[in-house]
Amino acid sequence: MRLDRTGQAEAFDAIGNRYDEAFPHKEGQVAAAEWLIGSLPPGSRVLDLGCGTGVPTARRLTEAGFEVVGVDLSGGMIALARENVPTGVFHHMDIADLGPEGPCDLGRFAAVVAFFALLMLPRAEIPLALRTVRHLLVPGGLFALSMVEADVDDFSIPFIGRTIRVSGYLRDELREVVEAAGFEIVEESSHTYAPATVDVQPEVQIFLRCSRHT
Repeated sequence: MRLDRTGQAEAFDAIGNRYDEAFPHKEGQVAAAEWLIGSLPPGSRVLDLGCGTGVPTARRLTEAGFEVVGVDLSGGMIALARENVPTGVFHHMDIADLGPEGPCDLGRFAAVVAFFALLMLPRAEIPLALRTVRHLLVPGGLFALSMVEADVDDFSIPFIGRTIRVSGYLRDELREVVEAAGFEIVEESSHTYAPATVDVQPEVQIFLRCSRHT
């Protein structure tokens, strides 16, 4: 599959800290992180896919004693994450690099989080990305995922002064795609969110808490 990341990383390089200013309240992410903290022993390895600035997820997980590895396509975001979470380990790379046939091996993880990371991919790549997550997890490992509910595929939108391309599903289809990749959905929640910026529309955020089938 030919990957097209044109402009995606550059947009987030330019956005930088304005991302956290536009999305100041991340209750869904915080709740999912607390679920992991209550479910895993301290010292567990957790992968944060699309880690962004490292706030709040990577920071909270490291505070809880987890070994956190973050990955992001944006070098600017990785630089901010390293500043914000000095005890984490952060890599500037694409999720496609982490698959079974990919060039990078970060080992296996007790849990993976992907908060609004997969929506940056075309729909054709999302099932492969989910299978990559399954590959990265130990048997029975936990997976926390969030997406914006929308029936779109690689659709260009204005976003904090830039343009990005996003994909999404309606919630029933999202469940089907996640379960088909080898996950059991153990809990689901949704939040109606109005970002603190005029060029990002209010959205419905879906959070899934999953476990990897053995």
